[in-house]
Amino acid sequence: MKSFSKSQEQQIIAAIQTAESHTSGEIRVHIQREMPDGLMETAQRTFFKLGMQHTRQRNGILFFLVPSKRQFAILGDSGINAVVPDNFWNDVRDTMQEQFRQGRFTEGLCAGILQAGEKLHTFFPVETDNPNELNDTISFE
Repeated sequence: MKSFSKSQEQQIIAAIQTAESHTSGEIRVHIQREMPDGLMETAQRTFFKLGMQHTRQRNGILFFLVPSKRQFAILGDSGINAVVPDNFWNDVRDTMQEQFRQGRFTEGLCAGILQAGEKLHTFFPVETDNPNELNDTISFE
């Protein structure tokens, strides 16, 4: 896993915007350069630091990537976790891992984002009033 060029970042942001057009869910991508703690601890801390828990339906999703460690996590907020099955993110993870193994990092992340948007549509369809509650840009730390 590597860092992304500006062009690749724009592809990822476009995937976020497309995915969010199918659901009231909110998606963020975060790239972590160093990881002082374990993957999940750092990802959860970042989730709250980014304010992802402040969506109206608690339906934020964080794609958390640590390129230097070749690791990633997908975290859903409590509103999502309350209504989806336990293995809800497994096929998204598997899609991403398959692309990553082939060195297709941008494509894998975009595919995971789009798949998440499709899956969330069932539980969090687009509403008439569907504000963009979270920034679509990629965050870095």
